[in-house]
Amino acid sequence: METIELKETAVKKTKKKGPEYFNVAPGVWGMRIIFVNVYIVAIDGNNRILIDAGLKGYGSKIRRMAEDIFGPGAKPKAIVLTHGHFDHVGALEELSKMWHVPIYAHLLEMPYLKGLSSYPPPDPFVGGGLMSLMSWSFPRSPKNLGRRIFKLPADGTFPMTEEWRWIHTPGHAPGHISLFRDSDKTLIAGDAFVTTK
Repeated sequence: METIELKETAVKKTKKKGPEYFNVAPGVWGMRIIFVNVYIVAIDGNNRILIDAGLKGYGSKIRRMAEDIFGPGAKPKAIVLTHGHFDHVGALEELSKMWHVPIYAHLLEMPYLKGLSSYPPPDPFVGGGLMSLMSWSFPRSPKNLGRRIFKLPADGTFPMTEEWRWIHTPGHAPGHISLFRDSDKTLIAGDAFVTTK
């Protein structure tokens, strides 16, 4: 009987109105959007950066997350992409219209983010599971972000903060990056490490 009451109490404590997100580390929040995560990172005082933009149609949910954490009208100073696959750039157009902030990615992702090249076809047998088998149907066409997209600095520094750095982690995509905070060893690995089959 006591175990059931504890479980019910735990559910009530975690259930809340608004977007559902989770705390990853001090100053780092994540939100799961179907099978991909996006992150908001607080940097150097009152600034913040959005890491990835999730799937198309989720821009308003991402905006609500930012406002729920930081207050009405809150927006990031920049958006940083771990890579340019459809499930990480889907809401970019919507977010870009709302926030008017620069978008950063690795140099090797530029052809896919400036409308110059489609991603190569995926191997549906890598990794196993339904996600891999369905990968042939995922959009691969380029996204043209025009003048809104900027290359990350080649030295691994992170826009607007010295607290974080980026690490080139290719394999999933040519210009895939992970983000690392040395002070507490926090790693945002994008799709370099995947747990969904």
